[in-house]
Amino acid sequence: MPGQTKGIVSAVREAFSTQTALNITGAGTKSFLGQKPGNARELSITGHSGIIEYDPAELVLVARAGTPLRDIECLLNENQQMLGFEPPFVDEGATLGGAVASGLAGPRRAYSGGVRDFILGATFVNGKGETVTAGGKVMKNVAGFDLFRPMAGSMGTLGVLLEVSLRVLPMPEMEKTLIQEESDERQALQKMNRWPCETQAISAACWDGRLIRIRLSGSQSGIEHARSYIGGEYIDGIGYWQNLNNFNLDFFKQAGRLWRVSLAPMSESIGIDSTQLIDWGGSQRWLKSDEPPEIIRSRAVQLGGHAECFSDDTAVATYQPLDGVLLTVNRRFKDAFDPAGILNPGRLHPEF
Repeated sequence: MPGQTKGIVSAVREAFSTQTALNITGAGTKSFLGQKPGNARELSITGHSGIIEYDPAELVLVARAGTPLRDIECLLNENQQMLGFEPPFVDEGATLGGAVASGLAGPRRAYSGGVRDFILGATFVNGKGETVTAGGKVMKNVAGFDLFRPMAGSMGTLGVLLEVSLRVLPMPEMEKTLIQEESDERQALQKMNRWPCETQAISAACWDGRLIRIRLSGSQSGIEHARSYIGGEYIDGIGYWQNLNNFNLDFFKQAGRLWRVSLAPMSESIGIDSTQLIDWGGSQRWLKSDEPPEIIRSRAVQLGGHAECFSDDTAVATYQPLDGVLLTVNRRFKDAFDPAGILNPGRLHPEF
């Protein structure tokens, strides 16, 4: 394994010296995100795999970036533990590095935290071929400027991930899903945002235009107490949440581009011709629409959020274009981590 690490480091150093762009790849399960770097040499990290350390008592796991998520989840399951950000697999072969680089989190995100909230430390290779280790394996090691946190959601544009240290969570004693009929969007949002104020058992909340689904996690007594407050009927929801997390619901198979709009939970309606699915209690709104991208993104900005296009459409950029201060700050990050601009150039934004 040290040889594989050296191979990755050497490849980046050579690319830096020759000013050659690199297309950093894993299993390809998130390849629909971002623009593909043109005229770039592929650098795969899939072989750089393996769980380095796992301490169930301390709730800490350290693994190489190419480690399949399935291997990690199997090990955690044996100890009744889980990845708290509930990463989407999308397809078989998904890796830890891809989960961190994409920054995607599942239905539990609004109640447990996102990817960056569970990273304790990371080792990565910057754009000059330098190996950087930041953070550690306990929370007290992450004080100050967290160099590893920008890796979450950076799509490989800031560094090539080698190892990641994660905080894991105990599995809840049990989980159950409630449904309630509700056809009014405003009423659905009010309910999904009021209920968590009364119970900590909620671990997912979704509205599809007709039904609210609420996932409850915890002890049996805690779940029954939550149900007595929320109401509704129990259903078998395991398959639903898995399909939602991995884009396998019938909603995602409908015609039209798939848009992910991030907003404050109680924001008003998007008001765009589309089919809609609301997740994270209102913070994540999925749209199926063929409306012009500029209209959707302009509306998202008006509501204080941003819109990302998750369809494999090269004519439409995945990520919201940057301008002003945001563009300046992101460019400075890119220049600091990758001064020659060789790591996945253009994957996040065309400017860098």
